Amino acid sequence: QELFRSALKRTLSHEDQARAHAGLGQLAFRKDEISAAIEHLERAFELYEDRRYNDPVNADTLGRAYAAAGRQAEAIALFEEWLEEMRARSNDDGDVRFSVLLANALIDEGSFGRAAEILGHALAKSADWGDPMARASTLWSQSRLHAVQGDTGNAARYARKALAILEQTELTSYTARAHQLLAFTELERGNPAEALRLLRRGQELLGEGGSKVEVAKFKLEEARALAQLGQLDEAGELAMETMGLLSEADPPDAGRAYEVLADVFHQIGEGDRAKELYELAIESHEKHGRPYLSGAYAKLAEILKAEGRIEDALALLEKAVAMKTAA
Repeated sequence: QELFRSALKRTLSHEDQARAHAGLGQLAFRKDEISAAIEHLERAFELYEDRRYNDPVNADTLGRAYAAAGRQAEAIALFEEWLEEMRARSNDDGDVRFSVLLANALIDEGSFGRAAEILGHALAKSADWGDPMARASTLWSQSRLHAVQGDTGNAARYARKALAILEQTELTSYTARAHQLLAFTELERGNPAEALRLLRRGQELLGEGGSKVEVAKFKLEEARALAQLGQLDEAGELAMETMGLLSEADPPDAGRAYEVLADVFHQIGEGDRAKELYELAIESHEKHGRPYLSGAYAKLAEILKAEGRIEDALALLEKAVAMKTAA
């Protein structure tokens, strides 16, 4: 970072300035400094005089940063633009990369049909050559799509396929995240013991290399598994520990984290705190995370019904049903 900053103090060509800004943007993204990442990567794109030399890796990271900041429309537009560019260059690796990125952005937006179509293309394309990471990332995204649609059987099937490929590589950070995704699907299927095993193995693989937000995601799912196993005191302690990390979460992640925390507090009998957290989750989901919004509506409705607020509960349930029908 210091070398890139010192380079910008010198008289450089536009292309070299672009490289320095791109480097700073990549480093900022790895440190979860999303605003700084966007600022530097956007500047890098402005400085490249010949668009053909823009780096797809920087487009990948800028789009992810947009999504992390809740700027979903900009992420989708950028991924669509670069998917067209990769196809124009007959770049199969880039085609799969931006297909997967675009599909994930569409999943987050709730556009499941289009995401499924794009992932189908990516699966067929990635089967044509031997890049294990391309194949694994496509399978991983297929698992996410099935998970947010409530199809936990297929979600687990695709996640296990992705994990089997990743375990043959040395990409431990990706393998760790695959364990987390598979643990999520096992929890949704009612298998908390298996989920807990996967989460603890994933945390071992993540080691000291994970960001605070990544660690928090593992802890949240672990708390949910403990609650399902009836270990309510441990689940509550872990949930409280994790709350302090949420201030650093990106908007879409924060919404999901609030919902998981609310699930845990609801299970351990702290209804008021659960209700407050479901409300925070809904506020975030309405802005950034539509795939999970209908579920949050339904969960809050359950609490309101128990309080005797029948009309408010019905209004939320109607919203949940309308969203599922639209999806």
